[in-house]
Amino acid sequence: MSAFVSKLSALWVLVASHLRALLMIPDREPVDHGFVASDVAQLHRLCADPARGALDDATWKDLLLDTYRAQLSKEVSIFGQQVLYRRLRAGLGDAACAAVGERVRALMREPARLAALHRDCTSLRHAEQEIATLLFEDAAPPVPWWVGKTWPLPILLLASIAAVIVTPAAWLATGVVAYLLMSTQMRYYERVDEWDRSMNALQMLLRTSSILGARGDALLLPFAEAAAAAGKLNRQLSRPPMVMLTPGARTYLDWFMLDNVNHYYKGVRLVHGHLDFLRACFARMGELEADIALARHLLEAPVLCWAERHAHGALALEGTVHPLLPQAQALSVRLAGGGAFISGQNGIGKSTLLRTVGVNLVAARAFGFCYAHKASVPDLPVYTSMQSEDSLFGGESLYMAELRRAQELLAAADGPHPGICIIDEIFRGTNHLESVSAAAAVLDVLAAKGLVMVSSHNLVLASLLAQRLAPLCVRLDADGRLVLEAGVLAHTNGIALLAQRGFGSAIEERAGRVFDWLDGYLAHPGDCDGVLAGAPVSG
Repeated sequence: MSAFVSKLSALWVLVASHLRALLMIPDREPVDHGFVASDVAQLHRLCADPARGALDDATWKDLLLDTYRAQLSKEVSIFGQQVLYRRLRAGLGDAACAAVGERVRALMREPARLAALHRDCTSLRHAEQEIATLLFEDAAPPVPWWVGKTWPLPILLLASIAAVIVTPAAWLATGVVAYLLMSTQMRYYERVDEWDRSMNALQMLLRTSSILGARGDALLLPFAEAAAAAGKLNRQLSRPPMVMLTPGARTYLDWFMLDNVNHYYKGVRLVHGHLDFLRACFARMGELEADIALARHLLEAPVLCWAERHAHGALALEGTVHPLLPQAQALSVRLAGGGAFISGQNGIGKSTLLRTVGVNLVAARAFGFCYAHKASVPDLPVYTSMQSEDSLFGGESLYMAELRRAQELLAAADGPHPGICIIDEIFRGTNHLESVSAAAAVLDVLAAKGLVMVSSHNLVLASLLAQRLAPLCVRLDADGRLVLEAGVLAHTNGIALLAQRGFGSAIEERAGRVFDWLDGYLAHPGDCDGVLAGAPVSG
């Protein structure tokens, strides 16, 4: 019987689709609603996996992952956006990541199929309300005793109006009934209006599930199995067609029979009575949309490979680029189980290199691919410290913000989900001597516990941390291409940039004098090889 109903539902969807095409009734052009960040993050917040180490807020901000997620989420509804966000924030285990890779590659091999599925999901973008909260968090509100029993009210209203002919005192009854109707309507108006927006999103989800289930695509077998139930629930959540087509009738029913309030509580019963089914529909649709978005994105990616993921600290990215930079120069990064101290001239691209490594590590952990020719990366959380800044309203100086972030990194290294630390220009907010001293101490402990990549203009750190971090230098080769080679920067360009930027010879000459004095007075890297050797890494 269920198979027959499923086939009948699929037939109806096909007939309706062909009838719409025959009558040339176009679907409304979707409007991509600007959901706030908290809406997109709701699914992750509500369904966080404690077994996975999620990216923290500072790392999310440092790696510009909101911008990256927005790039992935072009022409994607709130359902797919929430799944993409969740994958990016927490990553996927090996089995789930392999399954996503297999599905995405299958879509990429068949562009026509990919385009058809994308079209079928277009109507989801009409959804203007986030409903993960409804399905995964909200409890059902208590149903008042009078729900479903309001039909006598319009009769009493009419009877009281008619009774005015007999006695003017009947106006009192008219006023009481009218007050009950209007006060109830006003009390529930905002709640019902918000519920209607949620139901619009939910019914878009159910309708699209039914359409996809009728396609006969092997990829959509779970949709086919649930198509009949999705269609039935969608109809149950709808108000009668004649009521919806006649605004006047709808208004009268709402104000004089409280039809919208009664329908609201009917919807509450239906939704909370079918939560498991609706959550499964939500998950299927969000996963499918996310897979479609990734396949469309990767078909346009200039460089792509499916990463080899492992549990140890070695890292290799061959010819990697940053996905947000359209003309980025490719670089290769190789770390054989230890960390790296990155040096290079001002403006050469050290920060870009660190962000490139970071976003590729996140993409490999979330989706299984990297923007590189070849990649072998650890499946570990990423922690960054790159954009610490003064907080005017928080009363926190730059150095205090840097210290707070360093404490967070140390806590993460000792926590349940240790990972990879990527740090750019550590401890800029204090004087040179204390900056080097504090940085050496913190980095020595961090590098003893996990993989660390750090860039700094304080080159003496390279020698202080030589037992922990391999020195690597970003430079331009003879052909003007960026390369990452072993060693420490030999020729700085901070003072040379004064002349290039037009500061004048007087300032440049004075800066040179101070540099020569400091270079002779402080720069003795050969004398500091054993300063940190043998020091304990935990207090």
